[in-house]
Amino acid sequence: MERETIIEVKDIVKSYKKRKSKEIVHAVKGVSFNVYKGEILGLLGPNGAGKTTTIKTICGLLKQNEGSVYINGQNVQDNRLKALRHISAVLEGNRNLYWRHTVQENMEYFAGNRGRGRKDAQEDIGKLLTQFRLLDKKNELVSSLSRGMQQKLAIAVAMLADSEVILLDEPTLGLDVETGYEVRELLKDIVRDQEKTIIISTHDMPVVQDLCERTVIINEGKVIADEKVSRLIDLFETRAYSIKLGEPLSELQQQAVKHTFPIYQIHDDQLDVTLEQEDDIYELMDILKKEKTRIEKIDRTTVDFEQVFMELVREEEPRHAASTSN
Repeated sequence: MERETIIEVKDIVKSYKKRKSKEIVHAVKGVSFNVYKGEILGLLGPNGAGKTTTIKTICGLLKQNEGSVYINGQNVQDNRLKALRHISAVLEGNRNLYWRHTVQENMEYFAGNRGRGRKDAQEDIGKLLTQFRLLDKKNELVSSLSRGMQQKLAIAVAMLADSEVILLDEPTLGLDVETGYEVRELLKDIVRDQEKTIIISTHDMPVVQDLCERTVIINEGKVIADEKVSRLIDLFETRAYSIKLGEPLSELQQQAVKHTFPIYQIHDDQLDVTLEQEDDIYELMDILKKEKTRIEKIDRTTVDFEQVFMELVREEEPRHAASTSN
């Protein structure tokens, strides 16, 4: 059964000129992906990869040079107000809030921003404060709350709009383990019980592995992966080996490994390597055989999503370097 698309990003390109040097920066270079109704999507990328520019373009905060963004069938550029009714965003975490006002006052203010009267919004405000365990804090100043409570309030504020899509930038940044777990469970409940779609931008890879069914990874302004998280982990696990050697590799062998396998680690008599293709294992055996290096043990390596992310980004860097040098 084909899933229903709620956001469609089509070939967006965004360049800008640096103020001082006047250098042209190509931040996004033809990014395309879909977001499906009812999923939690991880939108990831290293710093400077074009991820933030993509997010701001989706939210209508930046205008792309080329391409288009559709939210629930509405073109963000042509029908900005209609399109943005379907999405709420928390782009700077607790910095979105008014710290000198109370929890209740923040909720009422942002409800008013969405055109809702104070009386009309009270029932929903009460439900959200209860759901996010903030009801007993409603008369406290935001500045007096813990970082975790501020983060929960920022998400509750986004929920007030009752939009189909919620975009969260670093929702667990700076939280302790217990509060981070609580926020993740709240987000799961929101998707399951209220049929919302959530886009998460984060550097916290365990959050992605726990929450996200699928991830889009952007690097050097392009999409380098658009796949289910479980599929990426399985793919890398089938290619990752840990080899216990009878003696350390020679200098010549180390150079051969470095030249042949972009992703590897050598620790004395231990070699960890990720193959680009399964058949590359035979090339590795040839390198070891040339100097009759003994192999004492070979194991497949268990990987987590943080390793997958780092390896995908590393794999892309040599390609980018080669393309820019030509």
